[in-house]
Amino acid sequence: MAVYTEVSDEELSAFLETYDIGTVLSYKGIAEGVENTNYFLHTTKGSYILTLYEKRVREDDLPFFLGLMQHLAQKGLNCPLPVNNRRGEPLGRVAGRPAVIITFLEGIAVRRPTAQHCGALGGALAKLHLAGQDFDGYRPNALTLEAWRPLFAQAEAQADTVSPGLAERTRRELANLEASWPRGLPSGIIHADLFTDNVFFIGPEVSGLIDFYFACTDAFAYDVAICLNAWCFEIDGSFNLTKGQAMLAGYQAVRRLNAEEVEALPTLCRGSAMRFMLTRLVDWLNVPPGALVKPKDPMEYDRKLNFHRHVKHAREYGLEA
Repeated sequence: MAVYTEVSDEELSAFLETYDIGTVLSYKGIAEGVENTNYFLHTTKGSYILTLYEKRVREDDLPFFLGLMQHLAQKGLNCPLPVNNRRGEPLGRVAGRPAVIITFLEGIAVRRPTAQHCGALGGALAKLHLAGQDFDGYRPNALTLEAWRPLFAQAEAQADTVSPGLAERTRRELANLEASWPRGLPSGIIHADLFTDNVFFIGPEVSGLIDFYFACTDAFAYDVAICLNAWCFEIDGSFNLTKGQAMLAGYQAVRRLNAEEVEALPTLCRGSAMRFMLTRLVDWLNVPPGALVKPKDPMEYDRKLNFHRHVKHAREYGLEA
């Protein structure tokens, strides 16, 4: 279960006294997610999520994330809203961690998305990109190209214990990406972590987007590449062209990719696969004793990287003219 920090009844009660959300009727840890500790709260005034920030989330970045969620909600995007405490502030502390209470969104995350889900996700992603264009916050992507070699340095010596030849494959791929990484693409606020567990559906329609704690300012097409990697591969490692077509068509119906973005998409897909392979690899090799969360398999993204190396044009992902 993805609960890194246990919150006692006494700590929770003291924290909630600073909010006007009613009396707690029940609370429980949420198993999904690997970055933060989350609890579901059911009170006399409704349902909420309590998030304690762990691991990679810097406390200095929290005003950006919380402000972004407020901005996107005001623009009509269905995402969680931070709840202000009695002092009018969204951020507090509990159990020694920075913490926030956010509104609860209805819907379910689909583990095996259909092409219809992928199409709806593509449209929602484009709406997010447009809604964030006039957000005045800025946060550089801390996990883009310049971060990948330092990340790999943390795992390079042990990489071949995970898979024979992984270290050399990664060195070659990093050199290729550093030589070919696209610059100057249309940019703005991106989610940067829009995996299937961060999108809620009611039926075939997107009911909400959650977990904005990797959101940053970067190329919109890079966010599209992350979603192609996260949504359009099957369990056997094959790329599902029908899902890719649906996702890209859904995106294009709201915001069209320009010629430079289309040309860059294969490289961006390789880069996003590298980013998630490396963070998973570091986590895989550094699981603390007694951890309540199972690290995700980095080799899933090594296999995706191998697919992307053979892609020459965005048409191979399903982009239609």
